[in-house]
Amino acid sequence: MSGALLGNLLLFGRTLRRLGMDVNPGSMIDLVTALQYIPIGNRSDFYFTARSLLVHRREDIPRFDQAFDYFFKHRGKQPPLGRIRRQVVPLPLGEARSAGEGREQQRIDAILTYSEREVLRKKDFAELTPQEIDEVRKLMDAIVWHVRQRKTRRRRPGRGRQADLRRTVRRNLRYGGEILDWARREPKRKPRPLVIIADVSGSMERYTRLLLLFAYGVARALEQKVEAFVFSTRLTRITRELEQKSVDVALREVSRTVQDWAGGTRIGEALRSFNFRWGRRVLGRGAVTMVISDGWDRGEVALLGAEIARLQRSSWRLLWLNPLLGSPEYQPLTRGIQAALPFIDDFLPVHNLDSLEALASHLEHFGEHRPQRRQQKSPRSPAGP
Repeated sequence: MSGALLGNLLLFGRTLRRLGMDVNPGSMIDLVTALQYIPIGNRSDFYFTARSLLVHRREDIPRFDQAFDYFFKHRGKQPPLGRIRRQVVPLPLGEARSAGEGREQQRIDAILTYSEREVLRKKDFAELTPQEIDEVRKLMDAIVWHVRQRKTRRRRPGRGRQADLRRTVRRNLRYGGEILDWARREPKRKPRPLVIIADVSGSMERYTRLLLLFAYGVARALEQKVEAFVFSTRLTRITRELEQKSVDVALREVSRTVQDWAGGTRIGEALRSFNFRWGRRVLGRGAVTMVISDGWDRGEVALLGAEIARLQRSSWRLLWLNPLLGSPEYQPLTRGIQAALPFIDDFLPVHNLDSLEALASHLEHFGEHRPQRRQQKSPRSPAGP
């Protein structure tokens, strides 16, 4: 467990105590021990584990929820530099000079470690060394992934506007049948499916490994099943390969399955293959679709425009993640991007750790309603396969 995460856990316990909850050090030790057996990136598992260990009264649940939401949004983040310095306790005057020098060296090391990580968070994935990739891989594990849930047509007991007549009658039998306490229902929520379609062609080769690590981390962290596909000259489904418990095993299985690494790019044909073979299977129940590509395309532009329009109509929200978008000099001038832009709901960068954290926040704070579409009439796609 990282020092930043442990520090945030201690701050979480202190916040609960300030809110009036009975949280003692023994309960926090139990929580830290439990984190060895549950994935902290899974919001639901971590929430119910922490609540079962730290909440002892029903009336404390709203206060716990408030503190938990704040903690989960800031989990794994490094404290500001000023806080790092204040954590260093000066030695008493009577101690040896050598011990004082050692404490000072620890303070400098802590500051340098923080500074290096901040630089690493902003560094482009294409510029990372093998050692930095290993460090980035660890930092990616600390990102919290949560897609905002959707309302269903089913109802559950809650604080909604709709009255629950059956529960109202049962609840008011104690009053002799006179209606004094109304029971209500609210919409039941379920997680939205997530679909990732990633470009592994030659132009994306510098980003491929990190983006596959990103897809693996998202698939492991979310409650719902994540469908993942990669394409270069043809489309390949890698959902089963990413279900491996070990990330190294998963990447080996993906490399064995995909036959067209670093080849040419035919985005339109890959999207047509997805729409006709997989669209109806994986895009139901308000799915969110993420296409990861730099937009360089050797195929037909008309085909790309028609298929991206079809994909947007089938998805509740369509995101296009472009690693080149992180550059201040980038302009969407390629034919593929120009054909796709009218049918993209969110055009976002995905080139470093900061951009991944911004993406995680964006997925969690979607609006309730489908985005307003800017679609125009697109050319018809050739007959599907």
